[in-house]
Amino acid sequence: MKRIFIALFLFVPLFLQAQIKSGPMLGYSEMKEVLVWVQTEKAADVSIQYWEKGNKTVHKTEPIHTEKSTAYIARIIADEVSMGKKYEYEVLVNGKKMAFDYALEFQTQELWQYRKDPPAFSFIFGTCNYVNEEATDRPGRGYGGADEVYAAMHAKKPDFMLWGGDNFYYREPDYTRTGMIHRNDHARAVKSMQPLLANVHQYAIWDDHDYGPNDADRSFPLKYTSLEMFKLYWGNPNFVFPNEGITGKFQWADVEFFLMDDRWNKAPNELNDPNKDYWGAKQMTWLLDQLSTSRASFKVIVNGGQVISPAKVFENMANYEAERTYLLKELKNRKIPGVLFLSGDRHISNLNKLEREGTYPLYDLTVSPMTAGKADAVKQDYNATLVEGTLVQERAFSKIEVTGPLKDRTLTITLFNVKGEVLWTKEIKSNQLK
Repeated sequence: MKRIFIALFLFVPLFLQAQIKSGPMLGYSEMKEVLVWVQTEKAADVSIQYWEKGNKTVHKTEPIHTEKSTAYIARIIADEVSMGKKYEYEVLVNGKKMAFDYALEFQTQELWQYRKDPPAFSFIFGTCNYVNEEATDRPGRGYGGADEVYAAMHAKKPDFMLWGGDNFYYREPDYTRTGMIHRNDHARAVKSMQPLLANVHQYAIWDDHDYGPNDADRSFPLKYTSLEMFKLYWGNPNFVFPNEGITGKFQWADVEFFLMDDRWNKAPNELNDPNKDYWGAKQMTWLLDQLSTSRASFKVIVNGGQVISPAKVFENMANYEAERTYLLKELKNRKIPGVLFLSGDRHISNLNKLEREGTYPLYDLTVSPMTAGKADAVKQDYNATLVEGTLVQERAFSKIEVTGPLKDRTLTITLFNVKGEVLWTKEIKSNQLK
């Protein structure tokens, strides 16, 4: 009996010592529930307790047991929330409150429809986030840097952040499930990123480097494992094609965001066929149908690569002529108002504007990179769609604000450098996209 008691005495303290590896991270926010993501270092029971700011009524979630098979990740739903409120929260591991040197807060979306004008809101958009790791990086100077950008983004006090692909970079040793878990863990655990994750709701798409290797396409043999990782590590509210890529949608106030997958169905770049797949027919049909029925002031299509630029370089959609032509034709034929694009990939930032006869112009904001290496624009980038003064060839991120009454909303784009200093600003009125 004495030996059993001693063994239990030794075991309990070790069990209680389980700590958080990364997070908490806020996922989606809706009117009636919020997702909170937490990863522990080893198996543990994780829960949160939360309360409306200014109201000490505490709500508690049931513990979720983290396991090695799911990378010790807990995806916790806060479902005792009210609409349009801000909450403070705490994370408990094995019943013990975890200490942080920054605040933990989340919010729910507001019910404004048919009652008043939609609320003003803002979000951060960025792409191409490379986190150095000496053991797997190429020899020489690290490709990543400037992680002060996370604090600069957090300081802008956005409602949410939208990651536009290449949110981390798989390396050559990573192409097993074990390797993919390691890469996701390594990128998510950056210390300077944690306050941003804990207090700003996060949404994401992927591009080639966080789907597979450079320029990866539909033939990538580990695509289903990549999808498993994406669903495990991100907190998007839905996936419209079960087990067929990351395509999804969410709404914030009066703006709808269409999260496109430019990898799952994409034909190889080298395929010499003007009709080759980019998004693929099924995804294209879904998008156009959704846009046709949407009443959103702005309909934001988020894609890994550039859509509007006609430059047939790298992996711009212009290389996939048939789909791009069809998309532009249908947007006009269906008389869909309010469409604009967000993209990344290029390691440059710019705003492209495509003038269209008989209808409004289409904008495509490219923001890239955040922490990955910068690149130089190529001569094809200097085409008729490039908005003068918007081409930036340094690390950057954007803040996008939506303000004004429902009948006259204004979307203001500001591009910042990694220190949070303004590089340029552009306003787009909803009434200009009709």
